[in-house]
Amino acid sequence: MDLELTGCAALVTGSSGGIGTAIAVRLAAEGCDVLVHGRDAAAAAKAAEEVARRGVRAEVVLGDLAEEGAAERIGVAARAFGARILVNNAGPFSEHDWDSAEPADWAAAFDGNVLSAVRMTREMVPSMRECGWGRVINVGSRAVTTPLPNMVEYSAAKAAVVNMTTSLAHHLAGTGVTANCVSPGVIMTPSLRSMFQERARTRGEDDGWGRLEPEVTERYAPNPVGRLGRPDDVAAAVAYLAGPVADYVNGINLRVDGGITHTP
Repeated sequence: MDLELTGCAALVTGSSGGIGTAIAVRLAAEGCDVLVHGRDAAAAAKAAEEVARRGVRAEVVLGDLAEEGAAERIGVAARAFGARILVNNAGPFSEHDWDSAEPADWAAAFDGNVLSAVRMTREMVPSMRECGWGRVINVGSRAVTTPLPNMVEYSAAKAAVVNMTTSLAHHLAGTGVTANCVSPGVIMTPSLRSMFQERARTRGEDDGWGRLEPEVTERYAPNPVGRLGRPDDVAAAVAYLAGPVADYVNGINLRVDGGITHTP
């Protein structure tokens, strides 16, 4: 299926690793130029090289979205790059329950996940409106409807991301700019896989992933598909929403979680 992304340009925040890199590479495979964003220059450069191998234009912009003035600087670079697709993927997470989460942890979760997306959206939407077309795609989490007891502030922040996505879609009515959210389930990034394998080795068990994945899936993410998610699963959903073929899809929260969430 041609997603009609050839000649388009996107900024993917937090794309120097993990799900962000997968999104950037998938967009590139569909013919979209990509501005890679991250905080680590070496990691961002490596991701940009992978993007460029798909035959598209790839550049890097660095900055911590929580720092004063960073969003403005990144926005200038993105507009100069010609980006009319914004993927708000950057967002920190940490493990706290209600007993251990301090007010500062809540503030950090909302700043990193909600306000970072707000800052970049405010930077990018005006130019999208001017040209009469654009995409804002926010990355949420399955925790928005099934809050995780060990990630309480992160779950709440991601719920806010979905809420503001719907609000933004209505705000942009008639402009040609859509706003949607993609909410991943448990996605097997290299770091997560390494964590589970290290736990198996600590217990003196076989750390082969073929044996471990069914056990990890059953324990941490039981779902009808019967496996953990892959970064490419999320990237495919983002790529679909980014293209002109999704012009009539607006204000949704597209869950990519294998069916782990029981609500419709």
